[in-house]
Amino acid sequence: MQAPSIPPETPVLRLSGIAKSFPGVRALSGVSLELHAGEVTALVGENGAGKSTMVKILTGIYQPDSGTIAVDGVETRFPTASAAAEAGVTAIHQETVLFDELTVAENIFLGHAPRTRFGLIDRAAMLREARALLARIGAELDPAIRLRDLGIANKHLVAIARALSIDARVVIMDEPTAALSYKEIEELYDLVARLKAEGKAILFISHKFDEIFRIADRWTVFRDGELVGAGHMRDVTEGQLVQMMVGRPVDQIFPKRQHSLGAPVLTVAGYSHATEFEDINFTLHRGEILGFYGLVGAGRSEFMQALFGITRPSKGACRVGDRVVVIRSTAEAIAQGIVYVPEDRGRQGAVKGLPIYQNVTLPSLRRTSRHGFLRLAQEFALAREYTERLDLRAASLDQDVGLLSGGNQQKVVIAKWLAMKPRVIILDEPTKGIDIGSKAAVHEFMAELAAQGLAVIMVSSEIPEVLGMSDRVIVMREGRMVAEFAKDRMTPERLVRAAAGLADTTGAAA
Repeated sequence: MQAPSIPPETPVLRLSGIAKSFPGVRALSGVSLELHAGEVTALVGENGAGKSTMVKILTGIYQPDSGTIAVDGVETRFPTASAAAEAGVTAIHQETVLFDELTVAENIFLGHAPRTRFGLIDRAAMLREARALLARIGAELDPAIRLRDLGIANKHLVAIARALSIDARVVIMDEPTAALSYKEIEELYDLVARLKAEGKAILFISHKFDEIFRIADRWTVFRDGELVGAGHMRDVTEGQLVQMMVGRPVDQIFPKRQHSLGAPVLTVAGYSHATEFEDINFTLHRGEILGFYGLVGAGRSEFMQALFGITRPSKGACRVGDRVVVIRSTAEAIAQGIVYVPEDRGRQGAVKGLPIYQNVTLPSLRRTSRHGFLRLAQEFALAREYTERLDLRAASLDQDVGLLSGGNQQKVVIAKWLAMKPRVIILDEPTKGIDIGSKAAVHEFMAELAAQGLAVIMVSSEIPEVLGMSDRVIVMREGRMVAEFAKDRMTPERLVRAAAGLADTTGAAA
């Protein structure tokens, strides 16, 4: 029986009306996406726009709440990652999902290795086929060496060879150049051209506009989990894409603030790390909220972790008040009055399994103990003082912090560090993944802290938050400061253009 013919314009893969929600968060709201054979479609959007959720639906990791998926015009489902792979969908992530202790060939054929007639893995055939696949993409690698001996760029090549080994029709590249050198990026472009020539449909996710305009044929923009638009690259400009990415007004949930700043509290001079960031310089004042904006891989969190003593800088120093210090540990940072609320509150901020009051008082045990014995009444009093200020919603302070919502967990972590009465508080993505009401409470409290003279550093990927809360914004890209904007000079377009390397820093602060 002859297979039904497929009209030439029918997408290899079409998703229509896809919705996906998590507790308290609507990640995707009726979005659509089309991928065509022999073409690259760029999926563009801010951090948190819904791109990662879409990739997980495409690869069978998540199931949509509603909507349809069609392959060659025929409706289907991807109930598992294996089902997506069998349909020819594979993803190459920024962090390659491979196994360092296996060989290149074993990684390429993991789960579908060639077998002998006795059902055993045919290692000779596996090496031979792996060598052919690597040659096909121009990778001069020995398939018998262990993956741990390869650099990041070559690991990406192994991931691509793995995609070809399952005869993938759709190849998803999620920030594939984030950790590559210029030469390696050029080689990746050549490889994308080869995949296009073979008729692969490629979904390319990147924050770098030069990449998008160089290799993409089509574009799709997501914003806040919704589809903003889609079309051909020849019909759109950089400015139009930037506007679609950030074209929403700053929400009215941000409190009105007076912007009178006090004396310098923290001066950072020449802070550098061998691999993560270089030559960071700024001065932070009493009562100031200093925003740090950047895209994936900009090095913002890595710098903040060094400032808090989690990692050590390779050079540079800080002036805290009148004292020059080099912070080598978290204990030193805390002693200097610097505290850090991490982005990943679940793993790095809160201690799940412990009650709320113990989480709040954990760094303050000297204040709540006497002669080596904890005083329960003092612990409860301290925890109650700061959780009430943050409007924590919980059954009691005895409640396991792991049972709280994301927003309330964030409040517990902030309360923990505020109880230390710091001079500088670093908030890394302070409202990530929390509901709108909790966001408003955190914003209100940030404004209150600044009004009381606390100096605040806020790392955020949400442009409305950056614009609504910051007195000044530093933009980072690839580990460097690339722009600095005063309050009256900030616009969404300027921030995104600076972060994406489009070299428009007009209006930067002196």
